[in-house]
Amino acid sequence: MEDGIFLLEMLEKVRGIFSRESEVDDEAAVSIIRQAVFEDKRASEYDIEELHEIIQKLFFKTRCRLGILQPLIEDKDITEIMVNGPSNLFIEKDGKVNRYSLTFDSEEELNEIIRNIAGDVHREISEMNPVLDARLPDGSRVSGVYKNVAVNGPILTIRKFSDSYMRMDDLVGNGTITAEGAVLLETLTRTGYNIFVSGGTSSGKTTLLNALAEAIPKEERVIVIEDSMELKLAYIENIVHMECRTGNASGKGVVNMSGLIKSSLRMRPDRIIVGEVRAGEVVEMIQAMNTGHNGSLSTGHANSAAGMLRRLESMYLMAVSLNSDAIRAQIAEGIDILVHIEKLSGGIRRITEITELIDYRCGEFKLVQLMKMGDDGRLGSTGNKLFHTRKLYLKGEGYAEKLHKYGFV
Repeated sequence: MEDGIFLLEMLEKVRGIFSRESEVDDEAAVSIIRQAVFEDKRASEYDIEELHEIIQKLFFKTRCRLGILQPLIEDKDITEIMVNGPSNLFIEKDGKVNRYSLTFDSEEELNEIIRNIAGDVHREISEMNPVLDARLPDGSRVSGVYKNVAVNGPILTIRKFSDSYMRMDDLVGNGTITAEGAVLLETLTRTGYNIFVSGGTSSGKTTLLNALAEAIPKEERVIVIEDSMELKLAYIENIVHMECRTGNASGKGVVNMSGLIKSSLRMRPDRIIVGEVRAGEVVEMIQAMNTGHNGSLSTGHANSAAGMLRRLESMYLMAVSLNSDAIRAQIAEGIDILVHIEKLSGGIRRITEITELIDYRCGEFKLVQLMKMGDDGRLGSTGNKLFHTRKLYLKGEGYAEKLHKYGFV
């Protein structure tokens, strides 16, 4: 007897029982499912572990809108859910990726789950509109690809975000940054240096941005712009939080990041935080940094601080018709500090360099590393001092004195 046939027949039977019951709570539902499974004569053909898995699947399919994904979404320790077709499910937990034991029984079942998720956030996914990029009500980011595009079946990726956020002390405690590195970044953030965080996917850029933003003075007005809302900035009182919107099936109603950054300039911001720069919005972001919005923060994907500058230049070139020298000069004028963070083996995240962008001269960016990760895996001072100190002194000599104690000034 094939598992699929048995499961489908049991599913029909259990649904029939539930339809005749007026009210059934989850505990009673488990009992009904267990009794129905063990009473069937075919149950003897399976071992106890297989029967337990069948009971689990029946419960999720009959009681949970998101089926077998429901317990994964509710598990706060799981940070990512990766569905590579109906038979290959993986989860990231405690920084490690492992295969999930349960699977979908068909492509159509997985398609239904993806359509349910899309419907919950008023989006549509179909063969005519095969890509879903959305955010769940709890803030989790969802990416879905329909079966006519994905070769190995429908694909679904859910990146979850905790309701809480890590403070800089937490990052020091888990080794992401050293205590002196934390003092340096907090001081630079507070005194209005424009900081750009680079790193790979899931390296901890958003987590670091959250921690940095806590150093922003309470009296400042902050405009936050994200593709999908991830930042948790409840400690900032005067805040405007805006999120991009994709178009409907007809392509109407698009609100992109470039438009939001332009709008933010008319909202009297002291600082602008752009969650992640991916394309043409880099033009508006750099322009904002160059027009008096000191202390602005953003992130982007790159393999190093120098690599981030090359990517910014490439994105800028694709958006506007300017020569490379003019673009590089604007980038150098806008960004003060580059921070690179990496996800190392075993899920460990480390800040690997803190670099000052001093200038652009003779066709080259002039970069000076203030801190760098050594062979021991710890971030340490390079002995180089901060070149541009004007912002420190404008906010008060105490900030310069603070960094002087650590040898940065």
